[in-house]
Amino acid sequence: MPQRLVVVKVGTSSITTADGDLDEEEMARLALQVASALKGGDKIVFVTSGAVAAGIAELGTAGKPKDIVFQQAAAASGQAVLMEKYRRIFGNQGLKVAQILLTAEDLSNRAAYLHTCDVLGMLLKLGVIPIINENDVTSVDELIPVNEGYKVNFSDNDILRVLVGNAIGADLVIILSDVEGLYTMDPSNPDAKIIRLVENITVELKNSLEGKSKMGRGGIQSKVHAAEIATTCGIPVVIANSRRENVIVDVLAGKEVGTYFKPQTRMSAIKRWIAFGASVKGQIHVNEGAKKAVLEGSSLLPVGVTKVVGSFKACDVVSLVDEQGIEFAKGNPNYGSSELNLIKGFQVTDVRKKLGADCSKEAIEHRNIHLIEGEK
Repeated sequence: MPQRLVVVKVGTSSITTADGDLDEEEMARLALQVASALKGGDKIVFVTSGAVAAGIAELGTAGKPKDIVFQQAAAASGQAVLMEKYRRIFGNQGLKVAQILLTAEDLSNRAAYLHTCDVLGMLLKLGVIPIINENDVTSVDELIPVNEGYKVNFSDNDILRVLVGNAIGADLVIILSDVEGLYTMDPSNPDAKIIRLVENITVELKNSLEGKSKMGRGGIQSKVHAAEIATTCGIPVVIANSRRENVIVDVLAGKEVGTYFKPQTRMSAIKRWIAFGASVKGQIHVNEGAKKAVLEGSSLLPVGVTKVVGSFKACDVVSLVDEQGIEFAKGNPNYGSSELNLIKGFQVTDVRKKLGADCSKEAIEHRNIHLIEGEK
């Protein structure tokens, strides 16, 4: 079997007891399965939740207080506990681990994004298990300075996991949680039936979702949204119960486990980053003619730009917004907001008179545009 690159994500409920303590027995069982996968020739990137829960247990505070700063303190304390246990447990299988904490900004900055990919690639080459978690100490939504036109790219580990999968070009993403998979209705309902295969994630499907994790921030909605991102980028996803016997081994063996989300056509690496990896730093409003041209496969020229919203640099990701105020694409511009404000509405000859003969004639090249309404 060809070597596969697999991202495995475990939720808080997968590695904690009913009392909220870390479940070392369950963690060891997962580590054993990861070791088995590696012996079979697969490479594994491990994304984990659980730092806040581990920290709350470590600090001796019951429940999950709503105070953001306390949760950050718990995450800071719990992260050390979590990694110490993972290091020992994976070490028992003869495996080394490395900790990687990521924020939205790490994946939004193109250079940092590529460097993260390089580091992950080196760790995998060395046979080390990368263990990734969101940096809860700095990346909670409430602490991100939100400017006009700015949108955050992820706010929980379900989304982080698929963004990591997109970044490294994973062959499969496995989401392990406390549910068997996606159901036709709330699984507590006796009439609920598990859905084994999802060909397409439709609006109707998303509107029908119910359920939220007790200790974690995500729920089935977050997991399906994550699956939508991954499959849109061409990566298949399996959602399954982490406590099912040999769940990782069986998924990798192709057995019918949980819910399988079928991948769509794989995007190019740059478009995966533009579409899902980066936070949106601003908006470029365009006229109807420019929108039509972009949708038909052309680049965006300065002449079609009517308004610039927010403060961004060249190569940040921005939204393209039409005359009705609807976002229809995202792009990686050749100009920052200050320069674009100087040349919006200009013909190419006037742009070059303003900024010099060597400047780009395109505000955004088509190869650096992701169409939200679908590529044409």
